[in-house]
Amino acid sequence: MNIRTNILLRVYAAFGVIVLFAFAVIAKMVHVQVVEGDKYRAMADSLSTKYVEVEAARGNIYSADGSLLATSVPEYEIRMDLLAGGIEDDKVFYEKVDSLAYRLAAHFKDKPGFKYARLLRDAREERQRYFLIKRNVSYQDLKALKKFPIFNLGRYKGGMIAVQQNKRIFPFRDLAARTIGYYNANAGAAVGLEGAYGDYINGETGKRLVQRIAGGVWMPINEDAEIAPKDGADIISTIDINMQDLAQSALKKQLVKSEADFGCVLVMEVETGKIKAIANYTRDGEELEYKEKFNYAIAQSAEPGSTFKLASYMIAMEDGKFDLNDRIDTEGGKYKVYRHTIKDSHEGGYGVITMKQAFEVSSNVAIVKQIYNHYKDEPEEFTSKLHDLKLGEKMGLQIPGEGSPLIKTPESKSWSGLTLPQMAYGYELKMTPVEILALYNAVANNGKMISPMFVQEIRRLGSTVEQFKPRVVNDKICSDATLEKLKVMLEGVVIDGTGKALNNPLYKIAGKTGTAQVADGSKGYKGKRQYQASFCGYFPAEKPKYSMIVVVQNPTKGSYYAADVAGPIFREVADMVYAGDIQMYSDMKAPKLVGNTRLPKVKDGHKQSAQKVYSAFGIKPYFASATENDIDTNNGITYKEVKMNRGVVPDVVGMGLRDALYVLGNSGLKPVVKGSGEVITQSLAVGTPIMKGTKILIELQ
Repeated sequence: MNIRTNILLRVYAAFGVIVLFAFAVIAKMVHVQVVEGDKYRAMADSLSTKYVEVEAARGNIYSADGSLLATSVPEYEIRMDLLAGGIEDDKVFYEKVDSLAYRLAAHFKDKPGFKYARLLRDAREERQRYFLIKRNVSYQDLKALKKFPIFNLGRYKGGMIAVQQNKRIFPFRDLAARTIGYYNANAGAAVGLEGAYGDYINGETGKRLVQRIAGGVWMPINEDAEIAPKDGADIISTIDINMQDLAQSALKKQLVKSEADFGCVLVMEVETGKIKAIANYTRDGEELEYKEKFNYAIAQSAEPGSTFKLASYMIAMEDGKFDLNDRIDTEGGKYKVYRHTIKDSHEGGYGVITMKQAFEVSSNVAIVKQIYNHYKDEPEEFTSKLHDLKLGEKMGLQIPGEGSPLIKTPESKSWSGLTLPQMAYGYELKMTPVEILALYNAVANNGKMISPMFVQEIRRLGSTVEQFKPRVVNDKICSDATLEKLKVMLEGVVIDGTGKALNNPLYKIAGKTGTAQVADGSKGYKGKRQYQASFCGYFPAEKPKYSMIVVVQNPTKGSYYAADVAGPIFREVADMVYAGDIQMYSDMKAPKLVGNTRLPKVKDGHKQSAQKVYSAFGIKPYFASATENDIDTNNGITYKEVKMNRGVVPDVVGMGLRDALYVLGNSGLKPVVKGSGEVITQSLAVGTPIMKGTKILIELQ
């Protein structure tokens, strides 16, 4: 083969390989375009644009009186498109960028203006279209930013991008914090009302189309979401904001005084089971700082101690084992069962006393002797009745975290010869404070036991979605005859027994103290002595409206007895609730009004407030025929309407200081005050034109 032929063969071979490769490329292109076209087009779209979820605004949580306990407010992430239409021209951008930078610095005060200017210039040179300026910007700040240089050109020309997010806030801070709770979907945590009603509160997420830009950042294509989110529903709780404040304040004060580990207070409306206040505080560290870290009121399942004696008395009296007037020997305050000695707190015991007196002084010996002697041969007769009362079951609360009660039976593995006598006075069993409260509330509620309520209604856009009614756990816990005896016993504790310190001459309290020794971990009762002080009861005793339980764990300073530790908390809260609830003044009669009788003096001021007070006392609030502050039994009374006209002197004579300062301040005047009481004179005549900041002397007497 000559050289020419050899060369041609090589050329043809190379050319053939190239042609084959070209056909292979074309075939692959056709395959990709036609056969796999849809797949790769979808992949391309997903890499450049995609839909992301837009968080819905969570629903509000309200107190019973309409106060906001939890709400969502919008927060914004402010970004900037440095290549927006209005600033494409370098001249426009560089003329105004310094002004924008110094306005941002003056507004946020987080960095000097020259740093803002340098960052914006650098971002411009890098052609960034989604440059982060500031996170966590409020709506008021956003409104101000829209007026800044460049940004005031508008959304598309000025390049400002505001990405809305929702922030959860609690207007009353730590008030009922653990009951309000939180919901963390990522951690799977559901606490309190936020967690229990998350399906309602969370709403429905929306969809927004975003585009990937340089640097792997996803930027919204449109200002508004393509699918708008649906805001969550509102929860109307049973909490009374004033009672809640009282409960937390009284509890924290006593915990600090006693240097206790933790404590809780629970206030419930007798007839409905609505929880009006629930306070929980835990000692945080060595210092006397207390925080809401755990909901002891519903979750702390522990031995209740003497507050459980109510159930023991109820069952035994219902079975006819003894009556209140039956006498019993407390045997010097000591009673031996097997090798265990049960003692009374009073050294030497109480001698021979009635069972009523034994309950009032909280004799352990008396109730143990009665329960043990009457039920030792058939203990299931006693324990079965405890279970019939539903004391061994969870109550099915509306919020998560309810502790599990424990009421032993003879079939329990840990049952022993000591279990029955121990149970008689609140040991070898476990109950949560809310379960003990439900039992006492049932006595106040004429025998009907109802499950505590934390939520009364769910609303969406003002319309009711769901309404909750009291749920009956036990229609009748005992006979009416036994019920009356229980009420007499509970009142006697406060009148003549361990709860004397709670006695109030204005109204009656009924309840029971409980001082229980707490086991010291694995050491049991042989370790360091720790006590739990509690008081559970209701008020006013003659016509109960509220029931309450107070529990304080391990008071280390001063007394550890319930009357000294839990009692003052109960008394303080009950006193303040009673003072603020006119409906509980059962002996208050409507005033008998005679023509032209002079009303009690009421200062001028807020018209609606005066009308509300008069209405509460049965006085007709508005008719035009009577003279001011005089009662006309046929037509009612009139009120002076306070009118504020900015720029002229208002009439504040007859007002109290607070209202006078409010009116004068809103009229543009600067008041100078002399005296106290009610305004009797003012230095400027009513209706006189004034300049802002003009001084006015008001004299009070």
